[in-house]
Amino acid sequence: MTTGPTTAVEITKVEYRGDSRYSPTPTPRLTWTTRSSAGGWLQAWAELECAGEVVRVDGRDSVHVDWPFAPLAPRETRRVRVRVAGEDGGVSDWSDARAIEAGFLGDGEWTARMIGLRAPERVAHPGLFRTTFAVREGLARATLYSTAQGVYEVSLNGSDVDDETLKPGWTAYQWRLIHESLDVTALLAPGPNAIGIRLSGGWFCERYGFGEAAVPFYGAQPSAALMLVLDYADGTTQTVSTDGTWRAQPHGPTIDAGIYAGQHDDLRLAEPGWDTASFDDAGWEPAAVVDGAVTPIPRSAPPVRRVDALPVLARTTAPSGETVLDFGQNISGRLRISADLPAGTKVVIRHAEVLAPDGELERASMGHADTTDSFIAPGGSFTWEPSHTFRGFRYAGISGWAGSPDDAAFTAVAVSSDLERTGWFDSSHELVNRFHESVVWGMRDNFVSLPTDCPQRDERLGWTGDIMWFSPTAATLFDVDGFLANWLGDLAAEQTDDGVVIPFVVPSPLPAVATAFTSPAAAWGDAATVVPAVLHERYGDRGILERQYASMTAWVDRIASIAGPSRLWKGGFQFGDWLDPFSPPEFPTEAKADAELVATAYFFQSARLLAEMAAAIGRRADADRYTALAAEIKAAFGAEYVTRGGRVASEAQTAYALAIVFGLAEDEETRQRMGDHLAALVRESGFHIGTGFAGTPFLTEALTATGHLLAADRMITQTECPSWLYPLTMGATTVWEAWDALRPDGSINPRAVSFNHYAFGSVVDWLYRVVAGIGPAEPGYRTIEIAPVPLPSFDHVSATHRTPYGDASVRWRREGDSVRISADVPANTTAVVRLPDGTAPFTIGSGAHEWTVDLVVGHPRVERLSLKTGLADIMEDPGAYAAVLGALDAHVPRVGQALRTHHTRWRRGEPLEVSIFVMPPRVRAAIDAELAEYRPSAG
Repeated sequence: MTTGPTTAVEITKVEYRGDSRYSPTPTPRLTWTTRSSAGGWLQAWAELECAGEVVRVDGRDSVHVDWPFAPLAPRETRRVRVRVAGEDGGVSDWSDARAIEAGFLGDGEWTARMIGLRAPERVAHPGLFRTTFAVREGLARATLYSTAQGVYEVSLNGSDVDDETLKPGWTAYQWRLIHESLDVTALLAPGPNAIGIRLSGGWFCERYGFGEAAVPFYGAQPSAALMLVLDYADGTTQTVSTDGTWRAQPHGPTIDAGIYAGQHDDLRLAEPGWDTASFDDAGWEPAAVVDGAVTPIPRSAPPVRRVDALPVLARTTAPSGETVLDFGQNISGRLRISADLPAGTKVVIRHAEVLAPDGELERASMGHADTTDSFIAPGGSFTWEPSHTFRGFRYAGISGWAGSPDDAAFTAVAVSSDLERTGWFDSSHELVNRFHESVVWGMRDNFVSLPTDCPQRDERLGWTGDIMWFSPTAATLFDVDGFLANWLGDLAAEQTDDGVVIPFVVPSPLPAVATAFTSPAAAWGDAATVVPAVLHERYGDRGILERQYASMTAWVDRIASIAGPSRLWKGGFQFGDWLDPFSPPEFPTEAKADAELVATAYFFQSARLLAEMAAAIGRRADADRYTALAAEIKAAFGAEYVTRGGRVASEAQTAYALAIVFGLAEDEETRQRMGDHLAALVRESGFHIGTGFAGTPFLTEALTATGHLLAADRMITQTECPSWLYPLTMGATTVWEAWDALRPDGSINPRAVSFNHYAFGSVVDWLYRVVAGIGPAEPGYRTIEIAPVPLPSFDHVSATHRTPYGDASVRWRREGDSVRISADVPANTTAVVRLPDGTAPFTIGSGAHEWTVDLVVGHPRVERLSLKTGLADIMEDPGAYAAVLGALDAHVPRVGQALRTHHTRWRRGEPLEVSIFVMPPRVRAAIDAELAEYRPSAG
């Protein structure tokens, strides 16, 4: 007997989260994933069942499906299951029931008061808070709702209620405060019970600004609030809330704790059992009630957790005598130390991203952040972790230890928002693989509650431009739908009173910066349109378009009013192509690309995206209006910045890349000419990066889109400075903020730059979509595009992306003059296939597929080398280039070094001898003789 195809279905996400049963809304959207052994499987209908009610959803919708039942009530739990039918007529079994619990409170139900210390002795004074209460027999459920203006942890009867850290995270506290929701029934028992709060200043009490200009913004002292709601089987309810009856201890083991400064503990001051009912708190003082906080809203984004733990990889002793521990990876987090030390021993831990040449911790990249932790040992065995702070580091310096510390005593604990991994990439190019993993780590390290620019210095701010560029890569590597939707809520709240100007950082605690720059800035403000567009494209999230629509339109309308009838954005402050390799360290806005050209290009991009998003949510009139606006901007850009021959004003890689990728070329012929000019530019620069933040995400995209695969290949595999792979040759494990943060001679860029900054890692999305060939052809990957672009430096590439419908993957491998391509397409999706041999595009259904195409992939080769060989020919052949550099290094090393910089112009039609014409004849002859022996390698 044979069996038919099997189909299984599972509810994978409730609203934005797959890791929680709690819904932040009474009507959560549901997503389910289907697995079927039948090829080409498409959903014909689905049925959802809840409490005996069955609702049918016709068609293919299975991602962000509207809640079809009566709204949830506060603390109500429903169990929902789903079954699906395919267009082939087969019907799945019912899925396992998914428990969904209301994580929100009803209107006016939040009655907890914020509490803090009655007489704090210093700014951001940490404290402990406790109360006792009685639980009757017949407890059915206990739900805890908690929050803080600061960083807090809650314990019940001596046990922490969860494994989260740095709660509730950082939001625009004056507008939005997050509360956690948690079932804590298992931690309670009939009779006396106790609840405790550990509280410190966190982001709320931090000083924001740069150097001496840093000042407190939100408040000087932390406060916390919670409600413990006890529901009994007899239908009665008991509520325990923070108020003035709680007891406080201002002299607990944490003396100070700050995000930038670090944490300092005296473990001798710990009072065992302080959060249990039997503890005598007679020596404690009454808590103070603190007014002024906004009513908190339920969490919709994943919380911050400990996501990895790293052992000591190596250790050295610095000249200062400090023990330096190397954990082998730059992370966001802190140390966990398990030790047995004499009472009163004070141990100091300092942190750094890199080491100075003499082996000491290099602290320049820390800015004005001290990032120093310390503790005083209680005596005997103990484990300590500073859980109210974090920093970016690879190295830790230990001093004050009694005796020689054992490596096993130390663990580097990485913390990050607990996002689901969704992207995996592998190739035959080991450095590119390492680069990909460095981007993964950099994203983890900078996605701590919000998307930050760096995890180590006195900044760690949500720079809007940085995440705008990185959001496609972020959405490829991890599920960031809820994470970025939460951040966009802060962005909309932080827009100025007229709803227009978007701060450069969100949340926005920099009043000095806001005063200095009162006008909007391109790219940074365009996060208002680009990030929602990415969430819609990658997750099919129409809800985010609805919620952010007022923010998006306010931004585009404001820029339209600034540009006026000319439709060119001129004047005012602009960051421009921030931190391109040509800008001096002191003036990072002085990039090669014209800042006004960059601004107008981004104005067009936002208008175009807004038109598409308006259409997606049914706002047809607005879609037409913004489509017309985009067309006017495009015409103005072409008239102002583009010649008939396809040259773009300011001969900069960024200028061409933006014009090509954004669609600013008048027609296909002009676009191709732009691509040809760009390819010439990057080759003349020796295939070195010439872009900053504004252009880097689009550089290789522009090259491959216009057919210049060899140029894109040389760019992504370049190891000389500046390039994506150069930092790896210098020992990097995360992406740097500046291309030359660590210079080839080992010196550090005099600007205090970060060695853990994701902006330049934005090229990873191109590795997936173009090189591997897997991307969305329809929002949410409902239709997938499979379009691999084999590059000559790669023998094989594979990528897997966990789409909202399931895992999709593409693999290709060179086999002589052929390329074998295989793909897996998840159920309930289709894919448009564009093979690299030029075959007309075709559509396939779900399942496993394979094709083999004839395709010769390789670099152009120089058959013979001499001083007469053209510079362009040498640069386009990696083997010839290496041979030339080898000959020059042997005879005139300084010339070889000069040719490795992006200042050398590898022009077509110019012979090598021009570059060394000043050399003595005997030197030129020796070089020419050595070059004559060159023969190209096989393959």
